[in-house]
Amino acid sequence: MHSLGTPSDWIVRWAHLVPPGGTVLDVACGTGRHLGWFHARGHRVVGVDRSAEAIEALGALGERAERVCADIEQGPWPFAGRRFGAVVVTHYLWRPLLPAIADAVAPGGVLLYETFAQGNETVGRPARPDFLLAHGELLRACEGLRVVAYEDGFLPAPERFVQRVAAVREVPGGTPPRHGLDPRGA
Repeated sequence: MHSLGTPSDWIVRWAHLVPPGGTVLDVACGTGRHLGWFHARGHRVVGVDRSAEAIEALGALGERAERVCADIEQGPWPFAGRRFGAVVVTHYLWRPLLPAIADAVAPGGVLLYETFAQGNETVGRPARPDFLLAHGELLRACEGLRVVAYEDGFLPAPERFVQRVAAVREVPGGTPPRHGLDPRGA
């Protein structure tokens, strides 16, 4: 579906919403394709994955990369009380964590989330309902955030059904955010 180093088009498209200098948390980061991309743009990055091998490989990112090996489905959420300039999630769904993931977005920060949706069982994997978002489910998970962009549908190459969102946490009492559309005019 993607090479190990190529970030999601959705993440790249909405990355301009990440506050300058904001720390980026990548949930279920795997080999770090998004961490490396944000790191190369000057952001501090935090990656969490249950694979010790994947976390070990992230050592190449150096001191501006915090690496956390944790089973976030069976153990506690390792970031309780912490907030990030961006929280990135792709190709991962564990419904009990959705509130913690949304809560981890700092005021002025952004949630960039993209994963599979119902309908994907007709074109490939994942096919189990446990791993497919129901219509509008990702929007409901963003309660308390301001949705800037949302898509729910079919993508042709490779064939898949996805939901994806870019949502910001507004700064209380602050100036209304100027979260514009994609600066490329897309």
